Amino acid sequence: MDSVISWVGGKRALRELIYMRMPRDFARYIEVFGGGGWVLFGRTPDKCMEVYNDFNSDLVNLFCCIKERPFALLKELNFLPLNSRDDFTALKKYLEKEDFTSQYLQEELELAQHYLSDPQFEEIRLILIENATMCDVKRAAAFFKLIRYSYGSGCTSFSCQPFDIRKTFHLIWSGSRRLKNTLIENKDFEALILHYDRDNAFFYIDPPYFETEDHYAVKFRREDHVRLRDVLTGCRGKWMVSYNDCQYIRELYKDFFIESVSRLNNLAQRYDKGCEYSEVIITNYDTSLYKAKPTQMGLIDLSDG
Repeated sequence: MDSVISWVGGKRALRELIYMRMPRDFARYIEVFGGGGWVLFGRTPDKCMEVYNDFNSDLVNLFCCIKERPFALLKELNFLPLNSRDDFTALKKYLEKEDFTSQYLQEELELAQHYLSDPQFEEIRLILIENATMCDVKRAAAFFKLIRYSYGSGCTSFSCQPFDIRKTFHLIWSGSRRLKNTLIENKDFEALILHYDRDNAFFYIDPPYFETEDHYAVKFRREDHVRLRDVLTGCRGKWMVSYNDCQYIRELYKDFFIESVSRLNNLAQRYDKGCEYSEVIITNYDTSLYKAKPTQMGLIDLSDG
């Protein structure tokens, strides 16, 4: 199935190539930089553990609400204001400045502090605060509309194309069913990889592309690219990384398998028909062992997600 949302850097155009190169023998599947979840949503659900992770708390909150509170999210979307540039600006300000907390958080914290020792309270306080930021339906609905109404789903500029939000309601229902058995995380990539790494694990990693980091809400520095390479070097499980094709990344991952691929650059199609974007798929295993075998999906869809 398709993802519930479009997202900058979405992998709809490369999904088939990615599936063809996946190993067949993993028991846990982890998307480290989940984004719009295009690769995850397109997988046929199976018995293996499945983990979606992203460091963008707005994305994680949205997927938590889709999974756990689809009724409430649909209700909230129905009552949000209609499509306009003023609405878009208001939604951006809401997400940037609003303090999202549970209405019961303060009472819970006071009770915990009264009955627990200081070390116990600090541990519980962190858990309560983390939980209070997830499954916030108002926040999720605002973010969902922001994605749908923005140019290229980048959440930064308004798209002038009118859009009826009600047409996406079926996606939320199907998305909720698809995520039923998926663990949703909001962790730094290094902590996540170390936590889930096993011999039978497979990590799909789609980090912010080198020198395009400004397109993402979460900061990703040059040293983070190095840190990612370092943690992957020590992995017990298999992994696959998608990157833009550039000399820096090729040099950084020179000790691993690197394969060139290309896709249509959809944002450029309006001005330059047939424009392609060069990428690389990097793995710690030989993908040629899998490419000739049957894949999960049909013909490749060259429209971006």
